[in-house]
Amino acid sequence: MTVGPASGAIRLPAIISDHAVLNRSEKVPIWGWADPGEEISVTLNDQCEKTVTHADGQWKVDFDLQEFHSGPFDLIVEGANRIVVKDIMIGEVWLASGQSNMEWTLGQSLEAKEEADLPPNPLIRQFTVTRKTAMEPAPDCKGEWIVAAPETVGAFSAVAYFFAKEISARRQAPVGLLHASWGGMNIERWISSNGFAKDQALKQRAQELREATLKSLVEVAAYQKTSSAWAVRFARSDLREGQPAEFAAPDVSTEDWKPVQLPGELARAGLPEAGAIWLRRTIHYPKVLTGTQFNIGHPEGFVEAYWNGKRVGQTSQENLPAPVVSFFISEDSIQVGENTLAIRLFQPARGAAILKPSGNTFNLDYGAKPLDGEWFAKVERALPPLSAEAQASCPPVPIPVRPLAVPSGMFHAMIHPLIPYSVRGVLWYQGEANVERAAQYETALKLLIQDWREGWQQPDIPFLICQLANHGKKPATPGESKWAELRDSQLKALSLPNTGLAVLIDVGEAADIHPRSKKVVGHRLALAAQALAYGEKVNFSGPIYSSMRIEGDSVRVHFDHLGGGLVAQPLPAIFKPRSNQPETLPLDPPSPKSSLQGFTICGKDRKWVWADAEVDGDTVIVRSPEITAPIAVRYAWGDNPTCNLYNKAGLPACPFRSDDFPVTSRDAVY
Repeated sequence: MTVGPASGAIRLPAIISDHAVLNRSEKVPIWGWADPGEEISVTLNDQCEKTVTHADGQWKVDFDLQEFHSGPFDLIVEGANRIVVKDIMIGEVWLASGQSNMEWTLGQSLEAKEEADLPPNPLIRQFTVTRKTAMEPAPDCKGEWIVAAPETVGAFSAVAYFFAKEISARRQAPVGLLHASWGGMNIERWISSNGFAKDQALKQRAQELREATLKSLVEVAAYQKTSSAWAVRFARSDLREGQPAEFAAPDVSTEDWKPVQLPGELARAGLPEAGAIWLRRTIHYPKVLTGTQFNIGHPEGFVEAYWNGKRVGQTSQENLPAPVVSFFISEDSIQVGENTLAIRLFQPARGAAILKPSGNTFNLDYGAKPLDGEWFAKVERALPPLSAEAQASCPPVPIPVRPLAVPSGMFHAMIHPLIPYSVRGVLWYQGEANVERAAQYETALKLLIQDWREGWQQPDIPFLICQLANHGKKPATPGESKWAELRDSQLKALSLPNTGLAVLIDVGEAADIHPRSKKVVGHRLALAAQALAYGEKVNFSGPIYSSMRIEGDSVRVHFDHLGGGLVAQPLPAIFKPRSNQPETLPLDPPSPKSSLQGFTICGKDRKWVWADAEVDGDTVIVRSPEITAPIAVRYAWGDNPTCNLYNKAGLPACPFRSDDFPVTSRDAVY
């Protein structure tokens, strides 16, 4: 993008920049900012639109691009200065959002090498919104468009890339991806403040959290000011003695270090109550599978964490600790064998300690493995006991409410700046962070869909949902599952018009929340897009439960989306807990004599048993010798169920339950 030499104030949002893809639509906004009253001219190919900047400094024009060829074009914006945006393409624009499985890059996926070996594809482009949160709607964001090429494609969202590749080939058109996702974030952070209005409980809770955050920000600012002055006055500032490598490097000898039991107060081991104290221990990895989160419990003081001598995170007076301090170690930073975790704890007042948080949640651990027990400690600098005056005036450390956790925070910073950029539809892959509140997710997801549609002023914009993949241990007995409950909430979102569901119950991994292969995910989303966004007659869904009828000791189950007929797909004898690792486990079918796996049945006592099931025409007959008077049926109801009902189009049946029994997450609310 080039800007002329004039000193005018015309500015475009980050999303309208070199290599952008504009949606082939009858109303495509181009907008920006300039001095009030400034005349603006925008030219694309031979079409020119003019406007005058409003009093608030904003301007906008609309283009009709239905008859435009794909390009490339230059977009020229002129007023007091001149901006030329180069290499603009006209095609299909999709917003891809969610958490880590949407964020997961092509470079991290099993298909990375084969895609990187392909020649550049200028028809596929991605704009990645820089991760940020905000208390109020932001007018703009940071990010840039990248064109798919061997050196860039690894940074694409893998799910979105495979979707775009298929749509581009099918439509013979450019595809632009607006990628705005953030791993580990719950859905409430993606709903606008106005979006909560339709549900009183969520609206009230969101307002409470927002007010608590604003109050916390004031308290933190006050603490930072008073604590700095207090530390200077009483000589309690963090003055370092020595370099971190002297304490944190892997080859440092601990012969002169003191053993200490953690969690606990360090004074019990004869260590100072205040000052800078180093803690370290060795962590052994027999093999490396994925990255690891380690939790430092609740430190009384400020910490710096070092992994194999490299600093991986810190808290301070400027970056106050949360109730539980956690850091993440990436897969490529972990060594097979010995690894060193070192923590520098600085306590300016007294009571240096690593404690258990209230509720014993996220104790001292790594990857859910305990780090309780013996550590080694060494004093870098000891501070003398506090004087009575210093003790009386010592400001208490507030526990901040992180803006990151504020409802609407991601919407404000990462979605709002994209509106009103014209999009064809939305791809949504999120839910893992909401599993504990699975039942309430139905409400939240519907709110988000309606909220985004209202924001874009497109009430029927296609909204395509990735249902949670299978994950965790194979269930030995049928029972309850919050993962299944959340999938059920995602299924219920189909009650809204023009929504689609990519069922992923067969692509997940037992030992990894991130399925390493994303190609099939993109393919199933593309099928839904072909049907819902482009009106093509394709089989885009696997069988979806429609009704059941009790026939004596059996239940006959009916489905929509038969896709040419129901089939029991053969199951392998083994499966891989992780698709990128060689080890395998036997796949033991829960109903060995049944052609269909994954069905359960219950009587009036509501005790579920594995069922025998078979395809009978366009229905499935379900029964069990243990149940003579069945009342309900479930299918694939578990974290990681073994199931094999498909249609002849090759698409898996959606997990379902015929009952309306209370679920385990019914009382869990935001």
